[in-house]
Amino acid sequence: MATSERPADGALTLAEMKEFAAFPAATQRYIRRSLDVGLERSDAMKIWSRDVVEAASIRAQAKVYVRLDHIRHLVPDDSGLDAIEPFMAPLVTVSAFDLGQDRLVGFGAYRFLYERLIGAQVRPWLPGAFCAAAALPHLHPEKRRLLLQSISEAAATAPGWSNREPVFYPEWVDKVDLNALPN
Repeated sequence: MATSERPADGALTLAEMKEFAAFPAATQRYIRRSLDVGLERSDAMKIWSRDVVEAASIRAQAKVYVRLDHIRHLVPDDSGLDAIEPFMAPLVTVSAFDLGQDRLVGFGAYRFLYERLIGAQVRPWLPGAFCAAAALPHLHPEKRRLLLQSISEAAATAPGWSNREPVFYPEWVDKVDLNALPN
């Protein structure tokens, strides 16, 4: 029975890889960096910091991402209004930080990142958190317009969401010196 699930997992992994490959290079870099910071996979400062500005951005991101553990534990099971406030407020705050970094070009990139940072159970809440964060005044009006236009009607009004966890988590890949490879 386990072997019958493997081809489906492979197809889903390939679909996730294709989705990631469609993002601009700066978005891909930011997603990989954010996963290293948010999932504490490796030393993000050592891998991703190219200058003092980027180092400061990574330090700020790490401070904001401290909220992720809290958010992961508060994802509501249903749409009960009493569970929304303690969950959505920090989710919108973290989302606003990421959108303010000007690397997530739209809802697709945002969703891709947050499904991995928090888990599949966050999917129903992502359109609302994205729209709230994208509408905040810390973003330039043109940027707000572009972000809000990036969410499709289907994503905003989905009748249901998959609970399948993502399987592809992009990571840093060292460049290979093609001249050093044997012929």
